[in-house]
Amino acid sequence: QVEKMATPEVNVVAGKWFDAKINQAIGEIEEHFAKFRISDALLTTYKLVWDDFCAWYLELIKPEYGKPIDEATYKEATDNFGKLLKLLHPFMPFITEELWHELEPRGEGDAVIVAEWPKASSFDQEILDRAALAFQIVSEIRNLRNSKGLSPKERLTLVIKEGKDTAGQLPGEYCKLIQKLSNLEEVVFADSAPAGAAGFLAGTTECFVPLESKVDPEKEKESIEKEMEYLRGFLSSIDKKLSNERFVAGAPPAVVELERRKKADAETKLKALEGRLGKG
Repeated sequence: QVEKMATPEVNVVAGKWFDAKINQAIGEIEEHFAKFRISDALLTTYKLVWDDFCAWYLELIKPEYGKPIDEATYKEATDNFGKLLKLLHPFMPFITEELWHELEPRGEGDAVIVAEWPKASSFDQEILDRAALAFQIVSEIRNLRNSKGLSPKERLTLVIKEGKDTAGQLPGEYCKLIQKLSNLEEVVFADSAPAGAAGFLAGTTECFVPLESKVDPEKEKESIEKEMEYLRGFLSSIDKKLSNERFVAGAPPAVVELERRKKADAETKLKALEGRLGKG
């Protein structure tokens, strides 16, 4: 059911993000076609449709069960789906043509095969970066629920440890996005980890979910120690690479810099885990 009503803030954020995402993808697809990388063009299209549109965008704009969707969001979603049908058409001509005519009334000759190809516009990379961090946090919370045997319906609280760039990376509207997709009671920022909380890292952002008596402390300790062991092994392999003069001298500077960033991120994660283990 579609109604004329105010557009929820989460839907506004979702719309801005997907607009940036689809423009980024169109640019990549066109570059792949220009260089005859057809399989890469298909993979980019697949990820845009399945991962971005279906797994994230539709989940974000979906209203609660039994409630209507606002008219602006519905029109935006159908417009986005129309663009996706155009991008998919070279790979799936028959089903996309069928869906094109089912999407809305079409005049004679109004077929997707002759429809204008979507043009890439400029997009805000910051929107994509913020959303990527938010989606990573959502995925980590879902993984946490699975590992702890918690129901998806059980409302939790997310505590994000404040850092130098945290507020800029996750402004309020992106916290609401996380809250909806993760079924959270609230998202709060704090200077330190709360007691009795399970933690994880999204990039280098420290996040915690207070679980109180829901988690076995010994099992949590065992899980942290296992992750620390993996990170130590990972750091050891990177150190071997970076201490190899032939690798540092012969590899492209970007590759060497990537390895150094991996090392810095792993060290940050290891330090955070050591802090959690000490408090446990």
